[in-house]
This record gives sequence, C-alpha cells and structure tokens, in this order.
Amino acid sequence: MLKKPDTFLPTDDGTGETAVLALDGITKRFPGVIALSGVSLRLIPGKVTALIGENGAGKSTVVKILTGIYQPDGGAMLVDELPTVFPAPQVAAEHGVTAIHQETVLFDELSVAENIFLGHAPRGRFGLIDLKAMIARSRDILESIGAGIDPEQKLKDLGIAKKHLVAIARALSIDARVVIMDEPTAALSHKEIEELYELVESLKSQGKAILFISHKFDEIFRIADNYTVFRDGQMIGKGAMADVSEVDLVTMMVGRDVSQIFPQRASNPGETVLKVEGYAHPTEFEDISFTLRKGQILGFYGLVGAGRSEFMQALFGITRPSRGRIEIDGITAQITSPADAIENGIVYVPEDRGQQGAILDLPIFQNVTLPSLGRISGNGFLKLAQEFALAREYTERLDLRAASLDTHVGTLSGGNQQKVVIAKWLATRPKVIILDEPTKGVDIGSKAAVHEFMAELAAQGLAVIMVSSEIPEILGMSDRVIVMREGRIVTELAQGDMRPETLVRHAAGI
Repeated sequence: MLKKPDTFLPTDDGTGETAVLALDGITKRFPGVIALSGVSLRLIPGKVTALIGENGAGKSTVVKILTGIYQPDGGAMLVDELPTVFPAPQVAAEHGVTAIHQETVLFDELSVAENIFLGHAPRGRFGLIDLKAMIARSRDILESIGAGIDPEQKLKDLGIAKKHLVAIARALSIDARVVIMDEPTAALSHKEIEELYELVESLKSQGKAILFISHKFDEIFRIADNYTVFRDGQMIGKGAMADVSEVDLVTMMVGRDVSQIFPQRASNPGETVLKVEGYAHPTEFEDISFTLRKGQILGFYGLVGAGRSEFMQALFGITRPSRGRIEIDGITAQITSPADAIENGIVYVPEDRGQQGAILDLPIFQNVTLPSLGRISGNGFLKLAQEFALAREYTERLDLRAASLDTHVGTLSGGNQQKVVIAKWLATRPKVIILDEPTKGVDIGSKAAVHEFMAELAAQGLAVIMVSSEIPEILGMSDRVIVMREGRIVTELAQGDMRPETLVRHAAGI
C-alpha cells in the first residue's frame, strides 16, 4: 500500500477548478536512481496541462504511474478527491485514463479496427467479437478526428502519420476522462498537426482533462492552459501559461538561462569528401546531386513526403538506387549495403531510433560497440575492458545520462536513446555522418548538447549531413541547405541566403 502523505495536495487550489486526477508527493525509485522525488500534478477537466522537462526529468515515469504500468513507492494518487491505486493498466483504463504515446505499439498484420479495439472489442452473443459493431465504432472515431482512414484496411498499408492517427483513435476508443498525449505531433505533417489542435479543442469542450507532453514550445503556448515543470525528478514549478514566458520555462527546466541554443561556429571547410551525382530511385527520389566537404554541415529541408529520409537510406545502402554515382575522397564507391557504406566511412543515424537505430533489449555498452567489434576483439574473443572503454569514451562525450553502461537502452529517455545511437556510429570513426532528425523528441537542454557536439565534429573535420524539419535548427546549424520537394532538389542555399520564408516557399512549391 502507498504511504499516505501528511497533507494531500488540494484538488481545488482556490481557483474553483477541481482536479479529476491529482498526484501528491509521489516518489519512485529504481536501483541506483530516484526517478521521482515528492512530485505533484493536477489535471483539470476541460483544461490542457503541459508537462515540461528535459529528458530524464521524470515525465515518462509519471505517465507510467498514471497509466498503471508503474506503482509509486510513496505519495498518493487522487481520483475525484479520493485516494486511488492503479495496480495495472486495465484499472487505469477503467478509471478513464488513456495515453497516446510517442511510439505506440501497433500490429501491421491486423486491420485498423482491430488495432483500435485490441483488448476491448465489442462483444455480441455468446461473448464473440461483434466485428460489424467494431468496424462501425472505429469509423465513427476516425471520422471524429478527421483521419479519413478505412477501418477495414490493413495497418501495414498506412504511412507513419496515418498509423499515428490510428494510435490516437485507439486511445480514444475507451470512454476517457483523462487523455495523456506524449509527443503527439512527432510524426505528423503541418496539416495533420492543425487537425490535432482541433481535436484537442474538441476534447476540452467535452470536459476531458488533457496532459500534454511536448518539447516544442510553440505547441505548448498554443494549446496549454496550465504548466508543470519537472527537473531531475522533482517538481520545479507550476501555474498558468498566461503568467509565464519561454525564458522562464527554459530556466526552470535546466536550472540555468539558456540564451543561445545554437553554438557559434566558424565554417572552415576542407577538401571534398563526398560527391553524389544523379542519384535516383524508381518511386522515391530523382536526380539528387551535390558535394560535401570536410568540416561542413549540410542541411536537408523539406516537408513530409519530400523524399529526404528515403534518399539518406539509399546513400547508406539500406535501399538500392536505380542509378547514380558516389565518390568518397575522389574515388568511386560501390554501396549496395550498410556494410559497404560503413567500410567507405558513411554512417547513418535514423529518425526512427527505436526500430532502426538501437537494440532496446541490449545494454548501452553493447549497442555502442556493435559496429566496432573488429577493433575490440582478438583471436575470436571480445575484450570486455576495451569494449567498456570504447563505450565510455563516446557516451561521456555526448553527456549520456544513465545509471551505468549496463543499463538497457529501452529503459532510457528518448534523448538518451538518441545519444546512444549517435555514439554507436561515431565509434566507427566515420568520414561522413548522416543525422536524420537528430533532435526529434529531444528536450531543449539535450538539443543544445547535440548541437554543440555536431559543431565539435565539424570542427574536427567530419562531414555532417543533417536532415531536419525544424527551421530554427536548419538555420542555426547548417553551412548550406538543400531543399527537397516531391523527391527532387528544388534549390540549394548558402548561409547568407537562408531565410525561414525562403525555405518554406521552396519546400511548399509556392
């Protein structure tokens, strides 16, 4: 049983707003780590509360407590002002708590409707699943969020953004009172993000309490009514969004004033290290040509569907181009597999780190050293001391936060998982590193660390390709920018010509 705190957090703090769900003095410990230390949180019907903090601040742990995955070691949870325990996710769902996660597990071989109602499908006579009712209810939910998806379609036939909308529909398929949205816009286009904002407003009008977790301050200030800031497992501040500025929030998040996210750097490019001529794919991209010099950061910008990631995967040998030519240090390279790319000094940090970037069930040190086993083995045996030394060198350079190098990657925050993936490829000592959305789902403090490290790599002579959908990141880090639309390069801009409106105009074809 939970230890009852001496004083409950008032569910009505004098504003006349009573919390449907509140946490009071919640503590959660793991071996060697205090994940939460006496934190409090109030979720109000008809209001959006933004939960803000760096990766590792305790946000994910709170979400898992609210959804019954974890049980706290101390403190209390109050539902409608009554102390309550969620011993399992099913109990949280019965109390109307649902979550839309950044990386929700869905099943490609099932239909959209089966994914939406998995585990709680409507039943007919004799307890059998009522397929007709399930499809009809799925269609209603999908239409209510403007998804435009056939509920009988197989999930595997949908793109990433559509799958994300199915995850939202799945979360809304229960009669929710509390809706948790964890980085809900990460895989959505601009149009779909606007539709999500409309959905949030609709949920608010229905009286649902919404917990919104995002690293994008423009989203937070647009839709949130209240905020709560966590830092290092503690609640640092809370209040109304109308009473706080972006600078205030950043200072609370990181414990210091972050006045400059992007490092000041002088571009001193060296010799050409990569030359791409006429790269094409039958369905994804056409006639991609450019050069990249040592010490340069080359940005690739475009809207969803522009073909940027698809080209990067071909450059790394994951997919085969139909034609095209690559030179590394002036010598033609044949890249037909990732092994060929690595041997030629090209490495790729993918956007989807959970599926493509890391093995979540392995510890940090094994993930980092996986592509470099030849350097840390002899006579057919791994040299464990060298393996730990290699992993420690690159994780320390990236300021990775974990209890130990034995920690499984799947237990890390999103930002720290990204650092593991970057460390893994840097350990191979590449000539060219491709960073596909390197700070996606990463908090502002970790973004600054990644940007500093990118600048350091460029200063050391490494050639960097950065794919990013964030205009400030593109402008703040790139020496040159290539803009893609519908699988083609539409323009290349030098640093002095880069403007937000210029990027958007070319990317949108205006």
